[in-house]
Parts: sequence; C-alpha cells; structure tokens
Amino acid sequence: MFTNVTNPRSAVVRRDQYARTHVGQGATIGANATIVCGHDIGAFAFVGAGAVVTKDVPAYALVVGNPAQQMGWMSACGHRLTFDADGRATCPESGEHYELADGAVRAIETIIMSTSDLHQRMLDKDATLAVIGLGYVGLPIALAFAKHIRVIGFDIHAGRVEQMKQGIDPSEELEKEAFAGCDISFTANPDDLKAAQFYVVAVPTPINATNQPDLTPLLSASKTVGRTLSKGDYVVYESTVYPGCTEEDCIPVLEEHSGLTFGEDFKVGYSPERINPGDKVNTIETIVKVVSGSDAESLDVIARTYDLVVKAGTHRASSIKVAEASKIIENTQRDVNIALINELSIIFNRVGINTFEVLEAAGTKWNFLKFSPGLVGGHCIGVDPYYLTWRAEKLGYHAKVINSGRYVNDSMGYYAGKQVVKRLLEKGVNPLEAKVLVMGVTFKENVADIRNSKVFDVIRELRSFNVDMDVVDPFASPGQVDREYGVQLTEAPAEAAYDAVIVAVNHRDYVSYDARSFRRLFKNPDSGFLVDIKGIYRHLSGDLNYWSF
Repeated sequence: MFTNVTNPRSAVVRRDQYARTHVGQGATIGANATIVCGHDIGAFAFVGAGAVVTKDVPAYALVVGNPAQQMGWMSACGHRLTFDADGRATCPESGEHYELADGAVRAIETIIMSTSDLHQRMLDKDATLAVIGLGYVGLPIALAFAKHIRVIGFDIHAGRVEQMKQGIDPSEELEKEAFAGCDISFTANPDDLKAAQFYVVAVPTPINATNQPDLTPLLSASKTVGRTLSKGDYVVYESTVYPGCTEEDCIPVLEEHSGLTFGEDFKVGYSPERINPGDKVNTIETIVKVVSGSDAESLDVIARTYDLVVKAGTHRASSIKVAEASKIIENTQRDVNIALINELSIIFNRVGINTFEVLEAAGTKWNFLKFSPGLVGGHCIGVDPYYLTWRAEKLGYHAKVINSGRYVNDSMGYYAGKQVVKRLLEKGVNPLEAKVLVMGVTFKENVADIRNSKVFDVIRELRSFNVDMDVVDPFASPGQVDREYGVQLTEAPAEAAYDAVIVAVNHRDYVSYDARSFRRLFKNPDSGFLVDIKGIYRHLSGDLNYWSF
C-alpha cells in the first residue's frame, strides 16, 4: 500500500499534489507493507511484510518493522550478504560479488561487465550523474539533467554552492524558476561525488599570460574525479581543449588517482559545450550536441544520456579527437572572419568611409558572409584559437592565418584607445585635461561576465595617455571589476562632464539613447564626440561628432 500523509488521497484535487515514489528494478515489497509516498525504494531492496517505510530505502537494503529499520543487505537473488573487512561479499547462490562503501552496496560484476545499462540505471535513479564545475556551462547542464535524473552539482567555491542551494545563479544567467522541479544536490565536498557513476566535467580552460593553454582547472578536476572513480563509471569532458587533450592529458590523471585502468575499468567521452551566455533562444535544449566516446558502447550510453535533455538531438562523432576539433574550430572560424572585418575597418577608416555602411552594401550579395567589426574577448572566441595554434606548434606547424587573426583582434582595443586620443587632439582638447566616459565593460551585451573583456584594453590605452575616465556598466559587479582589472565603476554618468563618450558594449540599457542623451553628457556639445564600438548609433552620425570601427 502507498499512502500520502501530507495530502491524503481524499484531499488531493490536483495532479501536482501527489508525491512521487520510485521503486527500483528488482525490488521486493512484502505483503501489507506501507510506503509513504515521496520515498524511493532502491534496486533489489527487500521490504519485509507489514513494514512501514518512512524514508528512502537504499539499493540492496533489507528493511523490516514499523517504522521500517534496516537489518542488513540482500543480493539480487534474495540472499543475505555478509561483508568482510574490505567491504566485499559474495552471493552464495549466484556467485555475484558485491561491494559496501560509504553506506551503499553495489554489484561489482554487474558494474564491470555491463555498463551499457548505466543510462537505464540513471533513469531509474539507481545511478547518479555529477557535474563538476557550476559556472556558465556547468549549472545549466546540471539543472537540465536534474529534471530527468538524480544529479550532484559540485563546485570548489563554497560561497557559490550556498547561493545555488537557495536557487540563485551566481553567474546571473538563470532565473530562480530554473531550479524548480530538479532532483539535484549542490556540494563543495569532493567526498559527495563518490555517490556518482557518470561524471560531466565543465570547468574553464583559460590561457596564461603568454597565451599558452592553462590546463590547471581541467587537470585539478580530473584529479578530483579520479579520487572518487569506481569500476564501471563514465567521465565526459565538456571543456574546450585542443584535439588529443582528453586522451593524452586527462585520462592519465584519472588512471593515476583512481588506480583503475582506462577502457577496462572506466570509460571516457567528450561532448563540447555550446552555451552562449545571455542567449535565451540558443540553449542547451535547442542546439545539436556533439558527443563522442572511447568505444562504441560508451558512445551509445553518452549519446542516449544527452538525448534526455537536448531536444535538437545529438551528433555522434567518430572519435574523441574529432569532437574536440569540431569545438575548437567553431570559434576559430569566427575569430578569423571577425579579424578580416576588423582589418578592413582599419583600412576603411583611413579611406574615410564607414565600415558598417560598406558591409551593408556588400551584404546584398547572396553569398557574402555577414560579420561585424568589434572587440573580440570573452572565454571562447578570444581564447580557444590559442589552444589550436599551441597544438599546431607542438606538431611542427606554425598556423599563419589563425595567428594573424589573433594578432589583429587582440590589438583592436588599443587601436580604439589611440583613435580616441587622436580625435581629442583634433578637437583641440589636451588629453591630460580631458575626461572620457566608457559605457560597458563586459565581454558582450546583457551579461555580467568580464572574463577577457577587451574593453579593458581600451581603458589601458587611455590610461597610458593619462586620460581621466568614468566607467559605468549596469551588469558588471563593481567588486569583481576592481579586483580583476583595478578599475572602479561609477554608479551613473555625470551630465556635461565628458569630452568623449565611448559606448563599448551595447547593453539594452543603452540602446534607447538618442542624440539628445549624448549631448547632455558632453562638456561642449560642439566638440564632444561619440565612439560607437558596435555601430548601433550609425543613424546619429549626422547629428553628432561620431566615430566607429
């Protein structure tokens, strides 16, 4: 019998008032036993006759009495298990081997010999998925999976974990509603990962000061997973890396810290993230997901697992290296194309024509690719190509086009700063006496992310000329901006205070600005000028002193 003590059946009037109880594969429930709804019965658990279950029953557990108490452990075929000092037991009938660790029992033979059913075990909530790294990439993935299966969300920052426990996204990307209906536990304790069998690693892969790959977060996460890894487990990496990194750098760390053998004891896959911060249309559910595995069986398990959350479907890559390469060229291709347009903007500036007007005219041809000039920052386009060029150098090839594109894009912030100083001088304003307003510092519009933002290159260049500045941004955290870049944000612009206004990021707060809005900010409306990095105010070029890329 099942009962709902919170909402007796006679009082339930809506379907969503029913509490859900899951009974795992092979579980046995004795005659006249009562289970309070909302509590799960694990796989192959045994509930004695007349028992009253008021809490979850672990897999293989034997419970009896009112209220039900655990009296021991049972094998899948119903025999009592006796564990030795090492936590091992053998079923006297079937010969199956079992392991007791951290208060949970697992059938060792089943796990080792049959990992293909891991997908079903996760659906049955007899197995758990863990996401390591809960930033812009990891948290949306963790919550998406948690609407279907049991999930552990792990992050090394305890403060962030506490926020997520309260339904708050520290990255300010997801609303509180995104946490609703999710079977997820957040933790900063690595020991809690021992309850997982399927690991998704979604940590940052930055570059260092010399634009070399910095694998510190990735290898640290691999060590953490390795220390909790058991036979039959899966590890899937989502972090952007160069082709070969998963197999050559990550797997050896997993083996070293687990004492297990890759392929024989555990399997690995790679499924590159495609999260676009601030984009509410192209989400994890709507973008096709590239997946790969270390063999045919792992590819199938990984693909079916991601199919749970990706409505657009999965693309099964032929190998892990192919999947790694597919991700890194997505951003490299975009980087090179933007670099071309940025270089054209430098040329057209010398010609004396507006780049955006040229692009608008050229865009009337059916096969013209539409890219715009701008500052290329953030943690994807401005970083990922360096992973590929580094790999190419290690293989004895210098990537000429990719490196040239990186040089152009990395120089655009300084170029913009010099153009501001040049125009101050043209207006008869001494840069040492000038004041400039910078509007927006995040790497893209309508997000709080300041990682690798090239707006700070503009600020550095202006500082090198001792130009005084006010910097504002409605999304960025003032404390984080100060800590990371030594820039203090101003709460709001002052009126009649600036010789130039730079709109560096087209936040929605700025889109409605008109000529009158900018004139109110200028010291002198006749000499003050607007620098429109994104070209969103081109229609004002006839009303203001105006410059853009």
